[in-house]
Amino acid sequence: MNRITILVLSVNEAPLLRWSLPAACAQGADEVVVIDNACTDATPELCEQFGARRLRLSRRRGYAAAMNAGLAACGGDWVLLCNADCVLDDGFVEALRPHLFSPTLGSVVPRLLHSDGMDPAHRTHELDAAGVTVDHRRRPTLIGSGSSADRFSRTGPVFGGDGACVLYRRACLEDCAFGLEVFDEDMDLWATDVDLAWRARLFGWESRYEPRAVAWHRRFSHPTRTETSDRAHRRLRFRNRLLMVAKNQTRGELVRGLPWMLAHETIALMTALTREPLLLRAYLDAFRAWPGARRRRRWVQAHRRALRARPDALASRKPPRRTPFGLVPPSSPAAPWVADDDATDAADASRAVRH
Repeated sequence: MNRITILVLSVNEAPLLRWSLPAACAQGADEVVVIDNACTDATPELCEQFGARRLRLSRRRGYAAAMNAGLAACGGDWVLLCNADCVLDDGFVEALRPHLFSPTLGSVVPRLLHSDGMDPAHRTHELDAAGVTVDHRRRPTLIGSGSSADRFSRTGPVFGGDGACVLYRRACLEDCAFGLEVFDEDMDLWATDVDLAWRARLFGWESRYEPRAVAWHRRFSHPTRTETSDRAHRRLRFRNRLLMVAKNQTRGELVRGLPWMLAHETIALMTALTREPLLLRAYLDAFRAWPGARRRRRWVQAHRRALRARPDALASRKPPRRTPFGLVPPSSPAAPWVADDDATDAADASRAVRH
């Protein structure tokens, strides 16, 4: 059976849940669980009203720790990770079901559309994300963000899904867990979804984009726009990118991507020295977090090699021959592998640390 659980995180987000929770409960999933992250608002009443099971956390936890607690407490062969600011369209789960029978598939990525608010009047036809990827500079990127909703209209392989809304196979999450941690709690928030997607690919799990599964997302902070970020979040993003690369980068990929990485890191350092000194502290933060990242790296790389050495069906899952960096979903029959931000890569290079 392919039982599906929808797992929604609420951090005093009752005004958002009033819209997103009824849409989630109407999907016909086997279970809807709301992580009540020490909320003091109407989250409990909304869970009771719409028939969702509430997982109460007695103290406020970071995103990664809260999601790990939710994953440990819920069932389901597949788990749809969903933020409270994401409203699922009718038929969302049904659009995902045809993919669930592939034994090598670890996650299914929906088409997220941008919304300026939670009610239908604020929904737009602008693409919020068609998944996530990591480019040759090891820079996490939202695929297709800001383009027309008509772009990326065909299903196909993708690097991974944005944490705002992505369906994961339970076996994949268990495979990627470091002890009891599916999401790296040292990273807390930013890039934890990309980190998980990268780890899953290293372990041989595939990810697939399904544009028929549509959700509207009210993104409170864009990972590449500094005007929507406070100082603490900027530092955390910068630090987490370094930790993510340190854990998941293989030696072969390092050799192939070294020129792009050196160029990116040089620009990042120069920008920190001349324009954004707050990011210099992110280097110190990354250094302090290095012992934990090193332990995780040893496990990730050893686990990757162990899986490939196993003679059973698990070992038959091999990463695609195409490098995962830059892998995006199909956009159109004429140009199935063109990323929306290719045309702006040169301009982005001068703003490389703004994520």
